[in-house]
Amino acid sequence: MKDLPPQPDANAHPIVFGLEDRVPHGTALLVGAQHVSAMVVGTITPPLLLAGALKFPPADTAYLISLALISSAIGTFLQCRRRGPVGSGLLSVTGTSFAFIGVLTQAWHAGGFALMFGLSCLTAPLQIAFSPLLRHLRGVFTPLVSGIVVLLIGLSLIPTAYFNLAVPLRPDAPPWLGLAIGAGVVAIVTVAQAVGKAWARIAGIALGVAGGVLVCALCGALKAPPAGDGAWLTPVRLLPHGFDFRWDLALPFAFVYLVSMLEAIGDMTATSQLSGLPASGPDHWRRLSGGVLADGITSTVSALFGGFPSATYAQNNGVIQLTGVASRRVGYYMAGILALLGFFPAVGRLISVVPPPVIGALAMMLFGLVAVSGLRLILSEGLGQREGLIVALSLGIGLGLPSQPGLLADLPGFVRALFESSISAGGLTALVLSMLWQRLPSA
Repeated sequence: MKDLPPQPDANAHPIVFGLEDRVPHGTALLVGAQHVSAMVVGTITPPLLLAGALKFPPADTAYLISLALISSAIGTFLQCRRRGPVGSGLLSVTGTSFAFIGVLTQAWHAGGFALMFGLSCLTAPLQIAFSPLLRHLRGVFTPLVSGIVVLLIGLSLIPTAYFNLAVPLRPDAPPWLGLAIGAGVVAIVTVAQAVGKAWARIAGIALGVAGGVLVCALCGALKAPPAGDGAWLTPVRLLPHGFDFRWDLALPFAFVYLVSMLEAIGDMTATSQLSGLPASGPDHWRRLSGGVLADGITSTVSALFGGFPSATYAQNNGVIQLTGVASRRVGYYMAGILALLGFFPAVGRLISVVPPPVIGALAMMLFGLVAVSGLRLILSEGLGQREGLIVALSLGIGLGLPSQPGLLADLPGFVRALFESSISAGGLTALVLSMLWQRLPSA
């Protein structure tokens, strides 16, 4: 760690490595591994959820998980590399999107795998088509709207972390053990931040995870890696389940891609801010356009090879805040690790031994930091009476309406799926209110 630049005060100098800084290989690998550990569970969870609910065969489930990781590697590389108009050029990571679970389930019941991937493949280019138009919509996708979306992402994801904290580590373990181990992980990361040294910030998440795994091992709660099927490499196949399409189901898919684009704009705006870049101006909108274009390309390629849609993740913003590393070159290491996990199943099985309470504690911190990023965006241009009312209504609808699904029972399926998501319901509320309010005269 002797190559690290001096940073006596982490609060005075929040960025250890800037966007274009070259990071020592060991440091970059360590930070990249922490980014992957923060999002890998989220990447494989959508295919696991769908596999359990729709009774996929084990071989198809394993292939979907591998494709999710491979697609994440491709998308992360495109985002961080930024060649021509493709990619945001930010330290961004992509992964399988939870937003598509509803429409994918609907497509499965209507036509199986062929329809799921056919609809994904033909509607994903909508993001590609919209990407060059984003700079003309800067008056619509304001920092206020983006901030509300990011805040809702963090707030809606925090409760999911506690599902992992509540998982029993052993049949005879007391119910508080997982929470106690999670508290220990949080304490280690917090102390690493409080030390104020660059090396401690960079290694904080890894130290917390290592400490949590060690405690679980001492408690006899560390499980052996699951057995595999003997295959050492995942073969990737073009259209492995065929291809099908139905126009009546295309609209819901297209709309969810637009909502995913809104989430990506919010996530990348927060990443720009954390990287010390302005969250406005021509360069910012070129980054957003490139990021949305990369997401569209990744989702299209994923569908062609039998994988689910991808989106830019918010979790990496929490890791940037904790480590102080915003260099996009770390993304190459992230992409390499994700590719190893996807192409070599044995590597993924080793990663899977990290106990749920450790993952839950890490997720709780990172999702909370995502919410803080949203607050920063909201406050970046001031919070007057109008802005405060937009935030209040967006949070009220985004967090309240999905909690009462009975109110939405009689709506059409794709409309119901839209308002059952806190992010889409609150984000669209913010978007509509912001557009309407811009047309009203100022007091």
